[in-house]
This record gives sequence, C-alpha cells and structure tokens, in this order.
Amino acid sequence: MTAPEIARIDPADSREFDAWWDAYAAARRDDMGENALIWSREEARAELQQASATMERRAYLARRDGVVVGSASLALPQKDNRHSASIGVTVPRAHRRGGVGSALLAHVEAAAADAGRRTLRAETSWPASATPDGAGAPGREFARRHGYDLALGDLQNRLRLPVAGEIIDELLAEAPAAGYTLRSWVGPVPEEFVAEWAALDALLDTEAPTGRLDIETASAEVDDFRADEALQGRQGRTSFGTIALAPDGRIAAYTQVVVSSEDGNAYQWGTLVRREHRGHRLGLRVKLENLRMLQRHSPEAPAIHTYNAESNEHMLAVNARLGFEVTGRLGELQKRLA
Repeated sequence: MTAPEIARIDPADSREFDAWWDAYAAARRDDMGENALIWSREEARAELQQASATMERRAYLARRDGVVVGSASLALPQKDNRHSASIGVTVPRAHRRGGVGSALLAHVEAAAADAGRRTLRAETSWPASATPDGAGAPGREFARRHGYDLALGDLQNRLRLPVAGEIIDELLAEAPAAGYTLRSWVGPVPEEFVAEWAALDALLDTEAPTGRLDIETASAEVDDFRADEALQGRQGRTSFGTIALAPDGRIAAYTQVVVSSEDGNAYQWGTLVRREHRGHRLGLRVKLENLRMLQRHSPEAPAIHTYNAESNEHMLAVNARLGFEVTGRLGELQKRLA
C-alpha cells in the first residue's frame, strides 16, 4: 500500500477546505454517532481563516492515489503556553488501519517540533458506555500506541431544552446570592466588564481541574478577547453571558453559553467563581440566570452541550441539579517530546 501524500491546505481554497472538513466530520461521526459534537463547516472555516495574534492554526490533508483519506490540524499558541501545541488527527473509518493516521500524526508532530514545541496536546472521544480510560476505543488506543497519556478525563453532557420554568424557580430559591448583583446580556461583553471578564476567562483552564496537563494561565489582553468575539460573529454564533457582582463591584462569578446558528444548539463555555466567593452557590445561580435568558431569547434551541472534568465534582453536581445527562467521554491527551 502506498504511503499517503500529506500537504498543508490553504483555508481560503474552498475545495481544499471542504475536503479537510468532510474527513474531520466523517471521522467524528464514526466515533460518536448521534452524540458527535462537530464544529460546522462554516464555523471551522472562519476559525482557520482568522488572522489571530494569539493562535497560529494549520490544517493538513492526506491523500492516497488522489483520494482524501484523512485530515489533521495543528494549533500553536503565540502569547502563552508557547512550549505546547494542540494537534488533531481524523481518519474516517473506511481509511483506518492503513497507516494514514500514523503518517498524519508524524507529520504534525514534526511541524510542532520545528516550531520549538515540547508538549503536545490532543483530544479523543468515546461513547459513554465505554470505560472511563477509553480502553478499546479506536482513538484512545491509537493515541496510546503513539505515546499519548490520558492527562484529564472529561464527561460530555447534554441538557435537553426547554427546562420548565418552575424547576428553574425552585433551584433559584436554593441559590439566593444574597449581597450579589446579577447582570446578564446577549452579545459582546459590555465595555465596563470586558477587562475583568477577559481576565477571569483566561484563568479558566488553570482554575478548573487540570489533571496532569502541562499548561499555564492564558493571556488576557482585551484586544485579543474582542478579536475572538468578532470571530464568533463571523461564525454566526450568539453569546449569552451572566455575571455576579460582589459588593465591591468586582465580578465574583461568570458563565457563558454560545448558540450556533448552524445547528441551533447551545454550548456551555466557561463558568468560574472566584476562590474567595466560593461556597455561596454562585455557580448554580449564574447558570440558572443564563439558562432563563437563553430560553427567553432562543426558545428554539433543542439542547445545551458541555464538557466537564470528571474530577470536577462541584460543577458536575450543579449540572446534575439542572438535569444534564452524560452522552460521551473526552480524553485530554498529552505527550512530551524528548
């Protein structure tokens, strides 16, 4: 069997990009079926075409005898975590076990090493019915063979909408947030809160459980945050945000849900409560307020999807109270280059 030919694509080339996305989406569906969470074609196109100051993104196609057999991606942080790279390798089931995945992985690993990165991060998903460590799942076993350790295990969760108003009211009564002021909005973060919101959002990856991940706090420049908000607009996404303000006027907690215009679903992004304000059920409160606003403004959204570290017992308990159900597992993987 001939070795696949691998080339970096130009995301502005519609034909090349569409082939890349088709391979990615097919592989995700092969692994997760109806529970596959897939960035839409246009959302992925907009991200790859973004001229970002914080992340360099590359995409690759593998062909064998002129037929597309797989795709890959490489993300290189530019302002923080410059020791690391995030990689993705996707091979549709029909083209597996023929050396395509290994060839793609070797190619992007070499590109990451050439960029001076020593820690490689990747993700793979498997069904909720499988074991927590993913033993036997195709993506997990492929990663294991190539030296990737499971650094953090996440649960993929779904909340079917709408949630009855009386259930929301009942839960709100359990989280009165006495002494805190709640603010909510649709769209970009108001100017008066953006600097503090961006700083909190940058803390999310290191304040939440990180397992054995080799990561550092992200940069929090407002201009970069606004650039990402502009990207969301080009992707057709709508953001719903809620904060709890402490008596001193600082943000004590925040949460964000983003609705995709492509599939209509809502996706839970960051939720964080400052350490000094924990123990007041603020995480539950801001999520409830945001949920109520979401259902008022996007009543057609069928569900909210989210990922949470399996070790994050507090947030999982909040989600359970809201009615989330587990639909899959996600392994955050890591490999250190010599």
